[in-house]
Amino acid sequence: MNELEQLFQQYTKEKLLSKEELSASGSNRRYFRLESKKTTLIGVEGTSVEENNAFIKMAIHFYKVGLPVPQFLAQTDDGRFYIQEDLGDTLLFDAISEGRKTGVFCEQEKELLRKTMQKLPALQVLGARDFDFSVCYPQPEFNERSILWDLNYFKYCFLKSTGLDFQENLLEDDFSRLSEILLRSQTNTFMYRDFQSRNVMVVEDEPYFIDFQGGKKGPLYYDVASFLWQAKAQYKTELREELLQTYLTALQEYMPVDEVNFREQLKHFVLFRTLQVLGAYGFRGYFEKKPHFLQSIPFALENLRTLLQNEFSEYPYLLQILKQMTELKQFREVSIRKPLVVKVYSFSYKKGIPQDDSGNGGGFVFDCRAVNNPGKYERYANSTGLDESVKQFLEDDGEILPFLENAFNLVDASVKRYMDRGFANLMVSFGCTGGQHRSVYSAQTLAEHLNTTFGIEVQLIHREQNIEELFACK
Repeated sequence: MNELEQLFQQYTKEKLLSKEELSASGSNRRYFRLESKKTTLIGVEGTSVEENNAFIKMAIHFYKVGLPVPQFLAQTDDGRFYIQEDLGDTLLFDAISEGRKTGVFCEQEKELLRKTMQKLPALQVLGARDFDFSVCYPQPEFNERSILWDLNYFKYCFLKSTGLDFQENLLEDDFSRLSEILLRSQTNTFMYRDFQSRNVMVVEDEPYFIDFQGGKKGPLYYDVASFLWQAKAQYKTELREELLQTYLTALQEYMPVDEVNFREQLKHFVLFRTLQVLGAYGFRGYFEKKPHFLQSIPFALENLRTLLQNEFSEYPYLLQILKQMTELKQFREVSIRKPLVVKVYSFSYKKGIPQDDSGNGGGFVFDCRAVNNPGKYERYANSTGLDESVKQFLEDDGEILPFLENAFNLVDASVKRYMDRGFANLMVSFGCTGGQHRSVYSAQTLAEHLNTTFGIEVQLIHREQNIEELFACK
């Protein structure tokens, strides 16, 4: 029986029945779920006693002031092992998995993200009050040395591995300037440092913070940048802005906020954090051969490409090198999954089936001509499938509903598989004789159904009426 198992039994006074090792992502720490007949706890084996001690001191302080963190329970005498409360198995990263895969977040996923950003200021501000930062590892505060460590991490573990030629002295000049700008807004707050959805647990729909052992005294901006620009999160601009505003509103409960200055300073931290994670991905992926980190590189580079559209006149040479780096052939050839967009057409067979401009060959084409046609009645001659009188005719007649039920089942099944497999385009067309009544009703109904059911973007085109409607992502 090793020290961790002994610690569990000494603390619980119960016999250990099972010990299951849990995945630890990029950490060198090992996590175990320890179970007896009555109790389940998490055991941790850390290779650094100083880092273990930092986590324990933080956890005790945070828990004492009412922050949502796991409760620390006991530690071995040598400091290598400790046990803590078990918060379950649901990482926020997994709870928002559908949104991450597709770029389209449902309301439940958005609410979890909003709650996380609402609670972050409490951790940063209350977590810093009366806390002894001298216990932090490896440094007590965010300073020039820690900034240059991370920038050189990027330079040596990622940039040099690309094979791109650069002048190191000019790059270092811009690194120094970036460091000066990052340090101009110090705040007496706790900086989580690795604040991202893999380090948040969800317990009964509430976020709890874990793995904050790398935290230190530091500026607010870093954690906001870490979370909202997490490489694989795929937050769209609108959602990122909503979450940032949620955070700023919550922060105002603890301190006055100059939103213009906050946003200006934040963009520099986003650049810095992006370089830092690329360095980590380079080291963990290229040198340690961990595939999870290699898979994250394209997403971080896509974030960087978007970021470089901003004005960073302070770092001319750094921006020149970053732009060259993002255009390298090995990175341009890597594709990133984009959210599924469905195009739905209504058309007249007399004028031909619509062409698929995505290049994928067309998709579904449903022939509505077997359905009873309201167009043969004079009173519907100048109406379309968008008019209530035509809708009522088709629904009362009864033939359109089972037809659409079968069509919806086929399309729904494909939409689910396309989303799972990362496909970006699907086209569905409904045709009838004149492209006026049955096909228009069917296309309109399907577009509304897909947008409501899956929250995806649907582009609706009633070709013969020259009407287009966009159902945006939800």
